[in-house]
Amino acid sequence: MGTRSIVARAWQALCPAACGGAPLRVLELGAGDGTLLLAVARQIAPAWPAVELTLLDRQRIVSPATLAAFAELGWQVTVDVADVLDWAARPPDTAPGAAASSWDLIVTTLFLHHFEGAELDTLLMAIAARSQRFFACEPRRGWLALTGSHLIGAIGANAVTREDAVFSVHAGFRQRELTALWPAPAAAWQSREYTAGLFGHCFSTRRAQAHAWAQ
Repeated sequence: MGTRSIVARAWQALCPAACGGAPLRVLELGAGDGTLLLAVARQIAPAWPAVELTLLDRQRIVSPATLAAFAELGWQVTVDVADVLDWAARPPDTAPGAAASSWDLIVTTLFLHHFEGAELDTLLMAIAARSQRFFACEPRRGWLALTGSHLIGAIGANAVTREDAVFSVHAGFRQRELTALWPAPAAAWQSREYTAGLFGHCFSTRRAQAHAWAQ
């Protein structure tokens, strides 16, 4: 569903282009092998020469080649191997804005729909407490996406992938569901929830007092 371009556009909208100063601190939750954000980095690196990126996943599957490719772009990358709910349970540093617990941007793609109920609430609460900006790109729950998920076998997808695709749509989001779940006063955050491409559903939010990064 063109996830790379969707993430890149959202990133650039949330964070105006860097003009020196401290590096942008970014955390990706459920990062997998890191190749999605590498593709995003290659697209936006000319405007973002200084980024400190942390890739969090419960498996260590980021290859040395991927880390080297980030380094070639001038991005500093740390791999954090942890379950995301364990990350959410870590006690945040008590100092406001401390580097250990505060991120300029937290990103997640095709990840939130794996959680529901209390787990999703816990995860969103931890993200809100630790970030200035947050962006999520998820499957959109709807008839068009569901129809598409049943047809991916026509392009050679195996049985597991077909089953996962259908599950993802059923577990996806629509309308303003993520906005309603966001655990912070509406006046304190500027949020937008919207469709993207044929099958994507996005949630983008920033603290109302978050500074323009170009300053």
